[in-house]
Amino acid sequence: MLPLGVRDAVILSSLSSLSHLVALSVYLSRYRPMQALLPHQLLANGVLYVCVSALGIYQKLQMERALRKTFEDTLNCLESRMKLESEKRQQDHLLLSVLPVYIALEMKAEIMDRLRVPREGGQRPDTPNNFHNLYIKHHRHVSILFADIVGFTRLASECSPKELVLMLNELFGKFDQIAKENECMRIKILGDCYHCVSGLPVSLPTHATSCVWMGLDMCRVVRKLRGATGVDINMRVGVHSGNVLCGVLGLQKWQYDVWSHDVTLANRMEARGVPGRVHITDATLSHLGGGFEVESLGSLRDPHLKENSVDTFLVIDPRPPEHQGDEGSVPADVEGDRVVPTSARVTRYLESWGAAKPFAHLSPHITLAINTPSMDRMRGKDVPMKNLGSQRNPDRGRSQRRLQEAVHEKISEVIEGLNSHSHWFKSEHLNPLTLYFSTKAMEKQYRSTPVPAFKLYVAAAALTFTCNFIVQLLVSHKNMALGISYAVTFFIFLLILFTCFVGDFSRCTEKAPTPLHWVSGLSTAVSTRGPIRVAVATLVMAIVLGMALLNVFFLPIPLGRASCLDQNLPSLPMNETGMVGEEEILIAVPVNFELKMVSLVLALVVYNVVFLYTHAHLSDAYTCLLYPNSTLDGRHRPNVLKDPKVMGSFSFFIFFFTLLVLVRQNEFCCRLDFLWKWKFREERDQIETMENLNRVLLENVLPSHVAAQFVGQDRRNEDLYHQSYECVCILFASIPDFKEFYSESDVNHEGLECLRLLNEIIADFDELLSKPKYSGVEKIKTIGSTYMAASGLTVAPSPEGQQDTERCCNHIGVMVEFAVALMGKLDSINKHSFNDFQLRIGINHGPVVAGVIGAHKPQYDIWGNSVNVASRMDTTGVLGRIQVTEETAHVLQQLGHTCHNRGVITVKGKGELRTYFVSTDVSRSSATGTSLS
Repeated sequence: MLPLGVRDAVILSSLSSLSHLVALSVYLSRYRPMQALLPHQLLANGVLYVCVSALGIYQKLQMERALRKTFEDTLNCLESRMKLESEKRQQDHLLLSVLPVYIALEMKAEIMDRLRVPREGGQRPDTPNNFHNLYIKHHRHVSILFADIVGFTRLASECSPKELVLMLNELFGKFDQIAKENECMRIKILGDCYHCVSGLPVSLPTHATSCVWMGLDMCRVVRKLRGATGVDINMRVGVHSGNVLCGVLGLQKWQYDVWSHDVTLANRMEARGVPGRVHITDATLSHLGGGFEVESLGSLRDPHLKENSVDTFLVIDPRPPEHQGDEGSVPADVEGDRVVPTSARVTRYLESWGAAKPFAHLSPHITLAINTPSMDRMRGKDVPMKNLGSQRNPDRGRSQRRLQEAVHEKISEVIEGLNSHSHWFKSEHLNPLTLYFSTKAMEKQYRSTPVPAFKLYVAAAALTFTCNFIVQLLVSHKNMALGISYAVTFFIFLLILFTCFVGDFSRCTEKAPTPLHWVSGLSTAVSTRGPIRVAVATLVMAIVLGMALLNVFFLPIPLGRASCLDQNLPSLPMNETGMVGEEEILIAVPVNFELKMVSLVLALVVYNVVFLYTHAHLSDAYTCLLYPNSTLDGRHRPNVLKDPKVMGSFSFFIFFFTLLVLVRQNEFCCRLDFLWKWKFREERDQIETMENLNRVLLENVLPSHVAAQFVGQDRRNEDLYHQSYECVCILFASIPDFKEFYSESDVNHEGLECLRLLNEIIADFDELLSKPKYSGVEKIKTIGSTYMAASGLTVAPSPEGQQDTERCCNHIGVMVEFAVALMGKLDSINKHSFNDFQLRIGINHGPVVAGVIGAHKPQYDIWGNSVNVASRMDTTGVLGRIQVTEETAHVLQQLGHTCHNRGVITVKGKGELRTYFVSTDVSRSSATGTSLS
């Protein structure tokens, strides 16, 4: 019970035993009748003390081992918890960087409900009309801005992949900063087009003014860039005010978006605008309150505007124009004998802006004691682009120190909890009287918990039994009955030991005959099955405690009881002291507390009855040995403190309560250890569930291989992510008829029901991506009613950037089959919704650059001429047909697809191109058969 180490406990036990033996030998050597018995008695007491000390040391070691194991488990769980919580914070930040808070929380709550219902054995509730959940809300009185960088396509064609991603990130990072300053929310980036809204998600009275200032600042920034680098680019901005529906569509790769006729009108305002100017409608002008001077353009620039009687205006910037001297010097075109490319000059200038990198606000990944080899293997798969000239972030060291301090603080709390005694009196999970758990399920689980060390406790009981036999052999009266009793109980004990340890000799039992193979399972049954374990422990305790008392019944009865002088006394053992070693077994054997308490009460009652009543003459005889001049009639008995009979009974009670405290403490420690492990398992499961949930959400926003670059790896968050590919197949699938279908009225809740149908279409398209056949197809985004996907992005390129030609051709064929499957899905939706939508699909393949840009709302996208051509294949295509370029048609023909020459068509920005239509008859039948299988 003392808070000592094992070595100090051994020293103290040795000194106590030696001092007791010395004192006993000195005291009894004065009595001549005891001198002949003294050596045997001292030897018996020595054996007893060695047994008790060995059991005490074993119990001390077991308790320390259990506490150390609990403490180590606690530290491991704390480290794991800190790691998982760190990842959870990173993933939460990442998720909230892409989606608004209310959308992210609503989606997480819905997914949690879906995960919880199957675990609880219930059925998932059906959504109204069996539709997918729709995360869209209506917002009134907002202003929508579209901005396009004129001349950027030509500049991008001269850039390397690294320069392109850096240029886009710096430009749009600067625009994100301007949007934040003007209280605008960026919606998405469409190539080189920037789309934002003011008045979301919280209504803003000055939404029109904020959008106008946003556009003016963007034009001003691009003018500075043009003046500083000499590159011919400009900014064209269109703004309109009205109402929007905002939210996300589909099941995968969510992107926050807005829809309404007003959004379409704002997009037209940008397309029909003037480079370097902010083009606004009369609706926006009415919200400005005369704060800006404008130039009227009427509605002559666009037939749609004229048809809807929309007057438009160009805003005059009230600020004075910038001076070229303030814009910085133009970088030199020539460095020595080398001509500096335009893209390099622009990149150098943009770097001076210092725009934040995507996810730079995330804390660095903290590795405590748990390192995942798979994470180490994952590192280096994609090529991160280092920030040129960037310095190490000084906040990383401070963040590391803060997290380490948090770990030490939690460790200190655990140590205080281990040393605190308040849990002895108050515990919400344990009954303070019975120590039962508050829930029956937990109590049942505790009682059925396996005890692998049970055989060691039985071995400790066997040691006690053997020492008891040696003690009685030395000091007790020897007769045939006692010998037969020990022979029988020794045999029973050997059977129990064999049952507990036979599992350790499984190799030997395997060589035995087949009918005896079940024997090796006995030890497992004893250690894992509670009822069998309790039965064995009860039998062991009965044998040990019974044989400790049995010798009393075989002692000869003295001849008379009147005077001590008339006694012919036998040699008496020190039974009162010997019972200490026998009852140590109650602490050693791991059974329930109530069984131990019943055993203690029974032992106390039996010992006192035997000592004070049925065999009281033995106590009287022992009194006569110690006090020869005393009488047994009560007139000359020793006083109470010297009377062995009285003090022996009192010592029984003291020993009973001491053992009761030790047994209760041992039971409480076992239950507390179980409770902590149970709590840690629950917490770890909850944290891992949250981590998996967030990872699922993230992979619905970013491709999984891209999300892994920002979460769960030890990478610098100030690095840009980019990857170049030589062969990627790009698909654009649009539903042109949806524009005519979409309407805003009270009947369809201002267009909400139209978007519900579009959500069903896109969700069904997304479900195709979960099929193993289309695992290589990656959804990029949706643009209105246009679905954009690409294949070949998950194929790891070689160090030279080349991809296997055969695999390139294969994923082009898979993309065509995916396009046919999309058409089949839309046909099925048409049958159920009584519509007649048709897809118009354009496909192209070639080199692209993939990357993540934007600091406020990071976005994964792909760029390149191949992407632009694929988009043109859609816009110049025909309803119900798949249009491809000549190069893509040649690859498909090699794969066995039939392609029909459409001829030469004029493509905006690309001149005249020969295109082909892919035959969908054979492809559709094969795709349908695949989906059905």
